[in-house]
Amino acid sequence: MPRSAEVVVIGGGAIGTSAAFHLAEAGVTDVVLLERDTLGAGSTSKAAGGVRAQFSDPVNVELGARSLAAYTRFEQRPGQRIDLHQVGYLFLLSTPDDVAAFERDIALQNSLGVPSRLLDPAEAAALSPLISTEGLLAAAFSPDDGHCTPESVVLGYATAARALGATLLTGVTATGIDVVGDQARVVRTDHGPITAGTVICAAGAWSREVGQWIGTDLPVTPVKRQTIFTEPLPDLPDRVPFTIDFSTSFYFHREGRGLLMGLSDPDQAPGFDLAYTPGWLPRLGAALAARTPALLDVGLVDGWAGLYEVTPDHNALIGRSTTTPNALYATGFSGHGFLQAPAVGEVLRDLHLGRDPAVDTGPLSADRFRGGTARPESHVV
Repeated sequence: MPRSAEVVVIGGGAIGTSAAFHLAEAGVTDVVLLERDTLGAGSTSKAAGGVRAQFSDPVNVELGARSLAAYTRFEQRPGQRIDLHQVGYLFLLSTPDDVAAFERDIALQNSLGVPSRLLDPAEAAALSPLISTEGLLAAAFSPDDGHCTPESVVLGYATAARALGATLLTGVTATGIDVVGDQARVVRTDHGPITAGTVICAAGAWSREVGQWIGTDLPVTPVKRQTIFTEPLPDLPDRVPFTIDFSTSFYFHREGRGLLMGLSDPDQAPGFDLAYTPGWLPRLGAALAARTPALLDVGLVDGWAGLYEVTPDHNALIGRSTTTPNALYATGFSGHGFLQAPAVGEVLRDLHLGRDPAVDTGPLSADRFRGGTARPESHVV
């Protein structure tokens, strides 16, 4: 294992491997990435795979759109098939307040080049015929959104980063950081120390502890989210949008010959519990009965649990530590980290190189909470 590196990245999911790739591509080949498990084994491999640019915060719109563009070219750069399906994201809206908010957000998205639009219930049902339009007032749709395979994204970034000279280590756990003055000098691991020029925290739901090592409060709370898969559905349309019933957070998209389904359980206690449990299924059943009653009798064949890395305002933490300026962080995405990974990797590269990133993520600094200035993102699932 190397004993020194220009950059040490902690975390081997989509964010960490994207950072390693973009750094190595820019000529920063003395990069060591540390992953305590296998690459992508944390939240990335449990993600639903959605990619979108429909957000309420302009920074997220820009990060999402830039990442979407990268995903459409992923087979060419870095060179990996990711099974991208640009079937669109369809947000189903059933309250006047939600319709008004999405109308406002669509105007923002359009101003930033995102082709989202408001649909009436009949148009929504034409796109997603499994839904019931009862109680539906409108829907928001953007055709460029969709979903892809998170594990393939990690594989693509990791393979390319290694080919460019970066070192990606699995089964190596970061255990602490030695700070001298205001500089993170040594990353301690269970395989020995690594002297670092720059340290990047991309540790997802485990980032709060890394922040403590560098004297930076990263208010990230782990929350379990569960996903389930249906049996094959013989009459399933070829194109099914990533459909979200916004008021309940129930969502589904096509996965193979069946559907992937999930929702956010507001009663889920925070913590690192990754055991799949059936307690959320009655809430899912109620959402199915209200919005997709045709799916109530469909067989369920598999499920898993993963972790969201949630911040108080459901927005990411991206930036440079003010107490330890050679430490960078990108975490707390609250469910939209995978879809922003390409653009965030670019931002981390540019912050290390002292360049102005294409997307100004300054408003997402963790310091916003010290001043009591939250920046809520409302398009979270």
